[in-house]
Amino acid sequence: MDRLKKEDKLGIQLFSIPKMLSEDFVGGIKMLSDLGYKEIEMFGPFPFSAEKAKKGWEGAAKMLGFSGSGYFGRDVKEVKKILADHGLKTTGTHTDLDTLLQNMGPLAEAANLLGQKYVTLPAIPDDKRRTLDDYRKMADTFNTIGASAKKHGVRFGYHNHGYGFTAIDGKVPFEVLVDNTDPNLVFLEMDIFWTTAAGADPINYLNKYSNRYKMLHLKDMKEKKTFSGDGNDASQWFPLFSVMTSAGEGVMDLEGIVSTAKKIGVEHYYVEQDLVAAPKEALGKSATYLKGKI
Repeated sequence: MDRLKKEDKLGIQLFSIPKMLSEDFVGGIKMLSDLGYKEIEMFGPFPFSAEKAKKGWEGAAKMLGFSGSGYFGRDVKEVKKILADHGLKTTGTHTDLDTLLQNMGPLAEAANLLGQKYVTLPAIPDDKRRTLDDYRKMADTFNTIGASAKKHGVRFGYHNHGYGFTAIDGKVPFEVLVDNTDPNLVFLEMDIFWTTAAGADPINYLNKYSNRYKMLHLKDMKEKKTFSGDGNDASQWFPLFSVMTSAGEGVMDLEGIVSTAKKIGVEHYYVEQDLVAAPKEALGKSATYLKGKI
């Protein structure tokens, strides 16, 4: 079996260590490099992000106990140099719906400068995913964003959370969304933890949409748990954070998932252990497992 180590493709989503990066950006990047990570996925808001996103982040960051995001107070060129100095590159970024719709120009300009191929939406706003019609409308929006991204030299991706996998009137909303988007314009990033928490099978979905998935978010689950309901609200997500763990420390079939992903052409593999405690130890375990076992 091919290993990630051979390709030097092991990546990490920076939302794993936002507090550390807020306090010491260079130190956090050095730690990730020392642990063996090679690719970075960033998260917004950024200086060019929509005002609504910036204001929303202010409240969320206070609640979470840190303030940094995006380039953590630096400019794009400085960030690129810091990453290069530590043998890292950034291949993608998460950003919000308003920025994707309103500010694709500056978003793509920065992405192209940094070498990021994918600009990805981490979640659909709550009020835009309540009905099947909402998902159909969002598919149209995704096609619009995807065309804009292509025009600006990047690719649009959608990262699933745990909502959208419970059938409504016999149809799975996530599938309605994917089936109504252009496969040449809208690509997918699977979060294997939230997919599993929704009661869905990551391998089944990788095979079902084998031409769509280009990125994975990797973590593990201490014991198999699913949402108390349909996964549509945050109150159902929070209880599951306690079972999130480092890759190889839980019960998920990571070898099977990654093996399938490599067969279908997934390009980027990002560890994401949201706001992880003891990051050096936890992220080190994930890196060691993924480089040595898969």
